[in-house]
Amino acid sequence: MSQIFDFLFSQYAGYHTLDIVLELVAALFTVASVVYAKKNNVLVFPTGMICTAIFVYLLLKWGLLGDMLINGYYFIMSIYGWYIWTRNGDDLPDTPISRASPKEHLISLGIFIITVVFVFLVYTFFDKFNHWSSYLDTLTTGIFFVAMWLMAKRKIENWIYWIIGDIITVPLYFYKGLTFSSILYFVLTIIAIYGYLAWKKHLNKTQAVA
Repeated sequence: MSQIFDFLFSQYAGYHTLDIVLELVAALFTVASVVYAKKNNVLVFPTGMICTAIFVYLLLKWGLLGDMLINGYYFIMSIYGWYIWTRNGDDLPDTPISRASPKEHLISLGIFIITVVFVFLVYTFFDKFNHWSSYLDTLTTGIFFVAMWLMAKRKIENWIYWIIGDIITVPLYFYKGLTFSSILYFVLTIIAIYGYLAWKKHLNKTQAVA
C-alpha cells in the first residue's frame, strides 16, 4: 500500500504545504463548479472563478504556461458567462440551453485555431517545446477555450469539448506529477458525461413542450 501511495504522491514531497492545500481547495471548488454546471445553476461561475484564480497562481509557479492561460481565460469567461446567464432579454429570465448554430460552430473552430497558434507562439517564445507533453498541452488549451465559450453561451455542445479535453488531461497531469489534479479531471470527466445527459434531457423536454 505504501508503495502505491509513494508512486501516486511522492512528487509532493518537495512542494510547499500551502501549495498542496491550495491545489486541494481549487480541486474542491472545481468539482463544485462542474456540479453546478450540470444542474444548470449560475453558481457555476463564482465557484469557477475561485478555483481558476488559485490555479493561475499555482500553474504560473509550476511553469505550466498553457494550463495557466486556460485558467486565466476561464476566469474572464466566467465573468462573461455570469452576465449572459443572468441578463434579461426578450422577456426571458436568462439565456436558455440550446444547440450551437452553424455560425457558432464556425466561431468555435476559429477560437480553437487562434488559441492553438497563440499558445504555440507562447511556448516557442519561452522555449517550452522541449517535450511531447507541451504539444498535448497546446491541444487541450484550444479544446478547453472552446468548451468555456460554449458554456458561457449555454450551448449543450460545451460538454462534448469538456469530455474530450478531460480525457486527454487525466494521463497528462498524472505524467506531469500532478496526481491530485489528475484524479480531479477523472472525476470531472464523469460529471461532464452526466452533465451532457442532463442538459440533453432538459433540452429535449423544452423542445417537446415548445
